Amino acid sequence: MDMDDSINVYGEVLQSCSEEPMTGFFRDGCCNTNEQDGGSHTVCVEVTDEFLEYSRFRGNDLSTAMPEFGFPGLQAGDRWCLCAARWLEAQEQDMAPRVFMQRTHIKALDIIPMELLRKFAVDLN
Repeated sequence: MDMDDSINVYGEVLQSCSEEPMTGFFRDGCCNTNEQDGGSHTVCVEVTDEFLEYSRFRGNDLSTAMPEFGFPGLQAGDRWCLCAARWLEAQEQDMAPRVFMQRTHIKALDIIPMELLRKFAVDLN
């Protein structure tokens, strides 16, 4: 299963999002993607309690541990590779978490405009 090039939204080398907890479609710590990643897990965010509650309400409980899948459950302050469409949906509901631009895959721009990501950036350059 080939991975798309590891490039961030600036066209630079994609930096790791989180290894504690381990994140990413490939569970490699980065928001890497390919055509098998239907959700486009490309946006590196810092989750908040408000976002975790919103996500649970929308049917994706990210705060409950699922040890059988090696998932510890997220807490506010954790970084996570989020689906681009879910981030955009959360943004439309004023629930979007902050974004790490250098850790967000360039493919996120297929779904989210750069200027919108910049408004939520933790690490602007």
